[in-house]
Amino acid sequence: MVTTATPERTRPPGLLRTPGVYVPQSDTFLLQDAMEREPLRPGAEVLDVGTGSGALALAAARRGARVTAVDTSWRAVLTTRVNAALAGHGVEVLHGDLLAPAVGRRFDLIVGNPPYVPAPQARPPRRGPAVAWDAGPDGRAVLDRICDGAAALLRPRGVLLLVHSALCGVAPTLERLRRTGLEPDVVDREKVPFGPVMTSRAAWLRQRGLIAPGEDKEELVIVRADRI
Repeated sequence: MVTTATPERTRPPGLLRTPGVYVPQSDTFLLQDAMEREPLRPGAEVLDVGTGSGALALAAARRGARVTAVDTSWRAVLTTRVNAALAGHGVEVLHGDLLAPAVGRRFDLIVGNPPYVPAPQARPPRRGPAVAWDAGPDGRAVLDRICDGAAALLRPRGVLLLVHSALCGVAPTLERLRRTGLEPDVVDREKVPFGPVMTSRAAWLRQRGLIAPGEDKEELVIVRADRI
């Protein structure tokens, strides 16, 4: 069942905010809502890919999961380590490229909020704040890599939860996950107003045919994929 909502949400209290590290926003909270519905047993192994400030990692840790968080940004890694320490949770925080630091391990749940905003540049940036959102002309430069690699890191009956914009194309995500043996479905949708990044490139997005004239909202989707 797909749920659709537009709740007002704010940054979690007590979460350290560091310049240059992605601040939890609507996509983070939508993904957290989906994660809260998963029946995690105590000690379940959870992987948070692209953890940012660690909001999702801490949400999983609060439920008694054993959490590994990964980010390519050292600032994000250090921020999550501090936030975990302040919250009193033992989160393993690793620096590295997406799934690479966790290769060879298996998880009950993988959550990912990857960069997904379509950008005029052919390649995603390697540094700076835009690393957290720019993902090539179709917005799939990072998303596809997670889709291709997640199945190998999931235990039987494990689950992948991904959030991204519908501007990237939902069907390609579902098809890519099916090719790896997972069973995906869209379980949540939410329309959110354009933020500063989307607003600044609205003209380019219209030229690409990704948004309609006058459109000022994007649809976020949560894709849930099972490994049977």
